Amino acid sequence: MGFLLRVSAFIIAVAVTAGRAAADIQVRDAHGNIVTLPRAAERIVSLAPHLTENLFAAGAGSKLVGTVQSSDYPPAAKRIPRVGGHTGLDLESIVTLDPDLVVAWASGNRRDEIGRLRRLGFTVYISEPRHLDDIPNEIEKLGKLAGSMPAARPSATQLRNHLRQLRRRYSSLRPVRVFYQLWHQPLMTINGEQIISRALALCGGRNIFAGLPALAPSVTVEAVLAADPEVIIASAPDGRRFRQWTREWRRWRQLTAVERNNIFSIAPDLLQRQGGRMLQGTALLCEAIAEARRKMGDER
Repeated sequence: MGFLLRVSAFIIAVAVTAGRAAADIQVRDAHGNIVTLPRAAERIVSLAPHLTENLFAAGAGSKLVGTVQSSDYPPAAKRIPRVGGHTGLDLESIVTLDPDLVVAWASGNRRDEIGRLRRLGFTVYISEPRHLDDIPNEIEKLGKLAGSMPAARPSATQLRNHLRQLRRRYSSLRPVRVFYQLWHQPLMTINGEQIISRALALCGGRNIFAGLPALAPSVTVEAVLAADPEVIIASAPDGRRFRQWTREWRRWRQLTAVERNNIFSIAPDLLQRQGGRMLQGTALLCEAIAEARRKMGDER
């Protein structure tokens, strides 16, 4: 009889353990880590503006208890308590908020700070979208972690449909040489691994600095002149800055982009944040490159 009782207890224990394992929520993050939660996150801290946007898109905005200084979209994000900014995190504030999930940006948050959060016992999900398809995928992952998939799934589907339409319309057109100006002083751009470069490619643009090793390298005016872009996309933060940048490029009349008046501006928030609005920015990018083609008499 005792033997049967022990066997029964063992079977029950295995069943309970298996049930708990089955109930765990698991997703794989950008670093390949399996992020596991025993239940849907109820208190989330976001460490990047694009992550805040994606959490709202995933239906988890109401679960955000902390975010960083530049998180200003959607408008509701402005009311969330701040836990740091581009100069670093306020780890003490994060500890006080006691989140059950911290969502971090691999190339935007310091590795040592992410490590400290993990050592403090927090579950950390790492984000690093490198392809446009990563954005809807990530929204679904965040929805799974937050238990908000009924909202996340249609949001992701809408973005995938938008991507499909853009690819159908633009991706087979003749490549156009493009210089994407990330900043003015120092003069900065993007390489081929940066997600904005993938947006350029979708639009039929060829990033003239795709081969550089750094994601956001500094370059010289001489290097831009040598590559002779047909289009310049300036990510100026406002109209005054765009006019200033444009005046400086117009000094170099030998540039094809200057000669043909192919200098365009797209708001940084629409291309430099890897959230759902990046598809809006990509559509504007495609329209700018299409306009440049028309000026060159080539709409193929």
